[in-house]
Amino acid sequence: MKRRNLGKSDLKVSSIGLGCMGMSYGYGPASDKKEMISLIHEAIDRGVTFFDTAEVYGPYVNEELVGEALAPFKGKVAIATKFGIQIQNGNQVLDSKPECIRQSVEGSLKRLQVDTIDLYYQHRVDPGVPIEEVAGVIQDLIKEGKINHWGLSEAGVETIRRAHSVHPLTAIQSEYSMMWRSPENELFPTLEELGIGFVPFSPLGKGFLTGKIKKDATFSSSDFRSVVPRFKPDNLEANQVLVDLVKKMAIEKDATPAQIALAWVLVQKPWVVPIPGTRKLNRLEENLEAADIELRPEEIIDLNAALSKIEISGDRYPEKYASRVGK
Repeated sequence: MKRRNLGKSDLKVSSIGLGCMGMSYGYGPASDKKEMISLIHEAIDRGVTFFDTAEVYGPYVNEELVGEALAPFKGKVAIATKFGIQIQNGNQVLDSKPECIRQSVEGSLKRLQVDTIDLYYQHRVDPGVPIEEVAGVIQDLIKEGKINHWGLSEAGVETIRRAHSVHPLTAIQSEYSMMWRSPENELFPTLEELGIGFVPFSPLGKGFLTGKIKKDATFSSSDFRSVVPRFKPDNLEANQVLVDLVKKMAIEKDATPAQIALAWVLVQKPWVVPIPGTRKLNRLEENLEAADIELRPEEIIDLNAALSKIEISGDRYPEKYASRVGK
């Protein structure tokens, strides 16, 4: 597995990481813990050195899973986790007050079984706390040796600039795929200018770009996609044109649709590190093999031209979550 630096930082990780959220949260009932630990070990055996989790996933149980799985590999892998979303009365509440950040970091350190968190993201921008104040707390935590690098998730470019001016950001995490290309407009130029890395989550469009989700697909109430407009039947049907395009390229390259989708993300910038998630070994192997697929310049041009003509139907978040991004 090739490695990449996240922006101009010294944080060097595998060119494809592993998003661990779905192992315990968000995509139906949690999987067996021992099986997921085994899967994480299989990822390490195949060269993955970058693992993503968050305090709120579960909450807490995903960090515990990742911490237990990676305990034997301290110093050999990088763990990213997140603060800033709390669960109160069953609802997600944004809270990045200094005392909450400090409480969160102590909990994450304990659950992850580490002395220092490699990459610590603010999960969502808290409109009630100035980003400069958040950055100041992070700066203190770095001085105290509790975190090495920090980042923001789903933040707007002005917030990124303000945060970066207090203490340099290592990475920004946001959704990005053939299905959601909005980051190319303002975010990419800003990250390139400031030397910040980019970590796309859902690089497979929450599974849609694998070509396995049909127009009549249904999702359980414990699967986040059950409330996502993009996954309503009419939108699933309308968006099949995108899957058809990816399948066509996959046939030409003797690859799978998922591999083409990931290879496309990887080729965008050398400081982009996608973190597809999975619970299955065969999917893990499939995803990691995407790092070896080479898309020629003319193929990328043709693919982008075709993508630009496809209008994706359905929002990527329900309204209550959409209001928290790009702040």
